Amino acid sequence: MTCWYEGPLAAFDTETTGVDVETDRIVSAALVVQDAPGTRPRVTRWLVNPGVPVPAAATEVHGLTEEHLQRNGRWPAPVMYEVAQALAEQAAVGRPVVVMNAPFDLTLLDRELRRHRASSLDRWFERSPLLVLDPRVLDKHLDRYRKGRRTLADLCAHYEVELEEAHDAAADATAALEVTRAVGRRFASRLERLSPGELHTLQAVWHAAQAQGLQAWFARTGTEEIVDPAWPLRPDLPAAA
Repeated sequence: MTCWYEGPLAAFDTETTGVDVETDRIVSAALVVQDAPGTRPRVTRWLVNPGVPVPAAATEVHGLTEEHLQRNGRWPAPVMYEVAQALAEQAAVGRPVVVMNAPFDLTLLDRELRRHRASSLDRWFERSPLLVLDPRVLDKHLDRYRKGRRTLADLCAHYEVELEEAHDAAADATAALEVTRAVGRRFASRLERLSPGELHTLQAVWHAAQAQGLQAWFARTGTEEIVDPAWPLRPDLPAAA
């Protein structure tokens, strides 16, 4: 029987106007689908005119200017529908979806669906659950005592995965997919008996523990930042009274 890391995988990534999942917007997204290791992936890209200013700091990261997005991007409402539908199609066939730092990208998508479609991401997976593989969570749990940062670029360097055109949604998604396969192979003795569904459940537990540890470290260093333990999707903020 083929292990999940040697089988079909998809990967999803976004580029955004910033890092606040509640207020920032998606400017590009990509879904990469690979039927087996070494095969040519199928890539779907979306470019979005967010309808809000694009900060210079964001453009410095992904290279997408406000002018370019206004001229070439599509309005968010149809794009968010298509993105959610594409992810739901992966769920329907049971194909795991790799999402690096899943609570960021998936929560942003959820908020965009609420903003532009009066919907939510969960509604798309009522029939078939989305099975998420987050290389950041996996690596941090399986190699927890390794020092250093764990950005996508760091993980690519550690697992010897080539990362071309960093901060391009399709390139980042492809790299995250290959990192996830590499994690699976390196820790095969601990992962090969687990199904993607079991791993999805375990990652929620692992991420919560990782968040708790980070929160404790923040408390010791006097940092006021709050770490959300939810994975792979942060709950919606309650409406203001």
